[in-house]
Amino acid sequence: MTAGSTAQAEETKTPIYPVSSNGDGVVINGYSISRWAEDWRVMADDGKRDDPLDRLKFLPIDGDGDIYLTLSGELRLRVNQTTNPNLREAEAQRQDISRLVAGTDLHVGSHLRFFGELAHAGLAGRNLGTPATNMRNGLVAQQYFAEAHGQVAGLDAGIRYGRQEFVDGPNLLTSQRDNNTIHYTLNGVRAWVRGKAVRADVFDLRPTAYGEDGIGDDRSDPERRFSGVTLGYAVPKTFLGDSKLFVDPFLWRRRNGVGTWGGRIGPATRWYGGVHVYGDAGPIQLNWTVNHQWGTFMDQKIDAWQVLLAQSWRLGASKSAPRIGLSADYASGGGDYGDGKLRDAYSPFGNNVYYSYQLYLTPSNLRSFAPTFSFSPLKNVKVNAEYRFAWRDSVTDAVYRANGQPFAGTQNGRARKIAELARLQAVWQISPRVSFTGRYEHLEAGPALTDAGYRSSDFLAGWLSFRF
Repeated sequence: MTAGSTAQAEETKTPIYPVSSNGDGVVINGYSISRWAEDWRVMADDGKRDDPLDRLKFLPIDGDGDIYLTLSGELRLRVNQTTNPNLREAEAQRQDISRLVAGTDLHVGSHLRFFGELAHAGLAGRNLGTPATNMRNGLVAQQYFAEAHGQVAGLDAGIRYGRQEFVDGPNLLTSQRDNNTIHYTLNGVRAWVRGKAVRADVFDLRPTAYGEDGIGDDRSDPERRFSGVTLGYAVPKTFLGDSKLFVDPFLWRRRNGVGTWGGRIGPATRWYGGVHVYGDAGPIQLNWTVNHQWGTFMDQKIDAWQVLLAQSWRLGASKSAPRIGLSADYASGGGDYGDGKLRDAYSPFGNNVYYSYQLYLTPSNLRSFAPTFSFSPLKNVKVNAEYRFAWRDSVTDAVYRANGQPFAGTQNGRARKIAELARLQAVWQISPRVSFTGRYEHLEAGPALTDAGYRSSDFLAGWLSFRF
């Protein structure tokens, strides 16, 4: 029996829920943003290795290969250029950013693993202001956890405890936030049970509050807590002919002892009840989320909604054929600067670059519409383009940016249109381990911003990434 085959044989006894939708993150060509989601047992076979770095993906510690190490690393060099930073007329900002990450994944048999990851964030440039700790940091213990899993009544069951990335939900609600230099991580416990077509995940987590220097000043945030349950159902492939669709209902709770709305700071408890429907149906790809939010902020009742609809159509039989698409999103607003219910929707820690590469929009008090187009002009090159229109849902409430903070003064105007955004991204996959990404965005400020003294802005970014 070859190294690693014992563990593989043990784990294949259990029907596997589709890996692409089990809540651990998408794996493409063996790689994932969350490195622990990768499975490199294939590298136990000498014939599968192409170079010395492949050997680092499977380092057996015992003779049978049941105990083995997987090493991982990343180097990212990035430059951002932003005119009129913070949408104020000012000197352009340039950020010279470096990311360095090293991780190790120890597998002990087929039921136990330990994962750890260290990260460094470097930042230099011009007109930087006060850098956030997720952009400049000497050394961070980005992740460290223990995980146990096995078979229970013919199902795959597991539990993970420690500091970890969490992406089990719609990208606009939960994300690693890879745009940051240091990933968004949480601390606590997550447990799951998975069958062939159904799954259930429960979790209780607190965000990491990063310090500025070594690993000793990073802590679990005592003021914030995120917990709940996410279910999953893999729709039969025969549905709608030939499809690969998933339906994920969820019920979450987010507590924040220092919530901020309308210049007030106080305790907030926000519940999320909704459903995420996503996947492929022939040439159609869809990603739909509807959720209702309720709870309290200080003495205000919360009553908010998000309806997030993205879909695209493949113009050909090939998987690399061009796609045309449309995203149409609604996030309720109102009540922040008035009496009555707080109707501002809020995402726990979603993908900040979805609406604006410059992080100037978020799904709070927002109506948004964007035609999209993606294509591959060359092999291993993918281009995404869109033109987005954005309006306020409530004209008596502010315009909000990606950190959930309002653009000061916008609550006093009554114009509805926020902005138009022309956006372009190109990714060149130079090799399986090396990629280059370029982004451009022009934000043409609308009267909801310009009436409060804000300006239009251009954003240009490029970065080179190496992973193993």
